[in-house]
Amino acid sequence: MLYWLTGLSDGGDFFNLFRYITFRAGAAFFTALLFGFLFGRPLINILRRKQGKGQPIRDDGPATHFAKAGTPTMGGLLILSAMLVSTLLWARLDNGYVWIVLIVTYGYALIGFADDYAKVTKQNTKGVSSRVRMLLGLLLAAGGAAAASWLHPENLSNQLAMPVFKDALINMGYLFIPFAMIVIVGSANAVNLTDGLDGLAIMPAMIAAATLGVIAYIVGRVDFTEYLGVHFVPGTGEILVFTAALIGGGLGFLWYNAPPAAVFMGDTGSLALGGALGAIAVCTKHEIVLAIVGGLFVVEALSVIIQVLYFKKTGKRVFLMAPIHHHFEKKGWAEPQIVIRFWIISLILALIGLATLKLR
Repeated sequence: MLYWLTGLSDGGDFFNLFRYITFRAGAAFFTALLFGFLFGRPLINILRRKQGKGQPIRDDGPATHFAKAGTPTMGGLLILSAMLVSTLLWARLDNGYVWIVLIVTYGYALIGFADDYAKVTKQNTKGVSSRVRMLLGLLLAAGGAAAASWLHPENLSNQLAMPVFKDALINMGYLFIPFAMIVIVGSANAVNLTDGLDGLAIMPAMIAAATLGVIAYIVGRVDFTEYLGVHFVPGTGEILVFTAALIGGGLGFLWYNAPPAAVFMGDTGSLALGGALGAIAVCTKHEIVLAIVGGLFVVEALSVIIQVLYFKKTGKRVFLMAPIHHHFEKKGWAEPQIVIRFWIISLILALIGLATLKLR
């Protein structure tokens, strides 16, 4: 919105700064961060009053989690509110990619909110039917994938870009939309599965968002893409403003979510953040790189899939408990120990993902 102040500029004054994506991304970060600090405590107080007993705790979960009973959920509303205000203020609202990411993000937020609301009001851990959630998620992902494919340049539309290999594209044709749907839905649910310990999901999500934001900025600039040998996707640079807002809002939330958490993100936040990462990857043609950058989320999701399939076939378990962070809890690792080590792994994977831009 504030981008339009550039119309007041003569090219050499303060308003000229609003032309630069990097300036507006920095402003979006601080706006979202300030929003989180200002409204975090009031929101938590409202959630505590409205929810009473807070998020229900699984009976079969680690014993240490029972001490968290009464902690309110839906804290993702703080991140999402900060992101929305900040993005609408600082991003170019005539950019289609920004709207794709926003619609996918807040569409998944609504699905997550409905699930959290059902859990809190019924005081059980089931919430909305998994089939309903999956169907709604697939429809939302289909719309986002189709819109991104339509916006992509003709030479990239329905193409799968391969990292490391210069100019390598695989023409997926009509299969690109289903593939992109899997990326978005898979990302949303993988982040959701990771959100099981205080601070565990939000930091890796911010790290992944920062990495994808840098990638979006690079692939949106023809000079950078020519130098690095990556595919030019005009317009994606504006996504950096969104990712900066996500990081600012995420830090504001982490202030209250750090162990011991005063509020849980809930499905409201985790599904939304995962959907956002998937949508950004599809928009920037870096779907495969997302699997590297978000490798922690991939492992968390795979641990659940492996556990379920192996148990159905043999009646035995591969892990003491899935997702895998609970496995380490059962082995005696302290919660902060798991969280910080997983953060370190996320940072390493993000650096590997960034390295794919140069390794060509």
